[in-house]
Amino acid sequence: MIRFIHTADIHFGVENYGKIDPVTGVHTRLLDFHRALSFCVDTAINEQVDFFLFAGDAYKTAHPSPTQQRMLTECFLRLHQAGIPLIIVVGNHDNPLSFGKANSLDIFGQLPVDGFHVIAEPKTIVLQTKHGPVQIVGMPWPTRNSIAVARKHAYKSAHEITTYIAQAVASIINHHAQALDPTIPAVLTGHLTVSSGIFSGSEKRAIYGTDPVLMPSQLAIAPFDYVALGHLHRYQDLNSKGHPSVVYAGSIERVDFGERKEDKGFCLVTIHDKQTTTHTFIKTPQRPFVQVEVQLKPEGIQTDQVIAALQQHNLKDAVVKIIYHVPQHKHDTVDLKLVQQACHQAHYVVGIIPIHKPVVREHRAAMKIEMDIITLLDRYISLKPELAERKAALMSKALQIENDLVCAKDHLE
Repeated sequence: MIRFIHTADIHFGVENYGKIDPVTGVHTRLLDFHRALSFCVDTAINEQVDFFLFAGDAYKTAHPSPTQQRMLTECFLRLHQAGIPLIIVVGNHDNPLSFGKANSLDIFGQLPVDGFHVIAEPKTIVLQTKHGPVQIVGMPWPTRNSIAVARKHAYKSAHEITTYIAQAVASIINHHAQALDPTIPAVLTGHLTVSSGIFSGSEKRAIYGTDPVLMPSQLAIAPFDYVALGHLHRYQDLNSKGHPSVVYAGSIERVDFGERKEDKGFCLVTIHDKQTTTHTFIKTPQRPFVQVEVQLKPEGIQTDQVIAALQQHNLKDAVVKIIYHVPQHKHDTVDLKLVQQACHQAHYVVGIIPIHKPVVREHRAAMKIEMDIITLLDRYISLKPELAERKAALMSKALQIENDLVCAKDHLE
């Protein structure tokens, strides 16, 4: 029986919606992600797993700060001290996308210690664990530099190259799979985009068409017992009714408000035998993201309505976004200072955002100077439903005024 942790998308360096912690001098969002990763490592140590598998995107960018590198290294060294091997797959955020440059995770493969395995190019690792060997086929984020560097691709369109890369990746995976020993547990891991995977939050803004896309059937092949993926931030099993499971562990912390309703965590995987593999999704400690949306009523004090809505939510230590809809034909009278004070327990207020309904311009009936007063008045009243009951009286009064004006004019002449 082989047990391991599957995690991905650590994204150290995401520092939106936070502030500098006065005690440590570190950004609070970096502390959030560090807390989540520390929880993963604690679980690995407490469960005495056979290895720790990280499926890519350690940092937000390929050029992490020294502080971010120090905090990631601290977590990974704890695994080494506990005797737990670490498998690291290079993700798209880790890759500088420039030929010859080192990626942000290369350093772990250069350390003069055992137990760190960095997969920066497709390879198979036979890992000797305390419960026997396991075969791990690793596929890092496929780039044009690593897959389509041949001269024959120089004049192909971006779409043609992307399609070629996807086909090449599937072929490489199949080639490695055929070379495996079918009697030994096997895991496929990669930082990839799968066609049926669901993007979430910030990842939705990615240009989907530029990602090489694979089908689940190209990954869920024999003799793999589990497919561990990174790249998409939502936990999901794309082959839950078949074998092997094709699993995105998701990100370990919320990146933006698009992920506010998603649970974040990692997977504890157990390969019982060659036909039975199970996994459990374990939630990490997460910063709550709370979005409060208020439809203001025309009657009543607007500020009080917003504050009343805030009181329906637990804002303690949360990242908060407030959206309020101003009724049509009403001015925005919300006191932002009082609303801010009502959020004093929140960790960070992203914004207090008013939404104004567009004013529908009234259609004006065509009126011409040659029209008589009765016709003009009839058209005007037809556009004012509130005058309908007084139409006869108004028109009678208008005729009387017109007659008075005619008489006055005749008198003056």
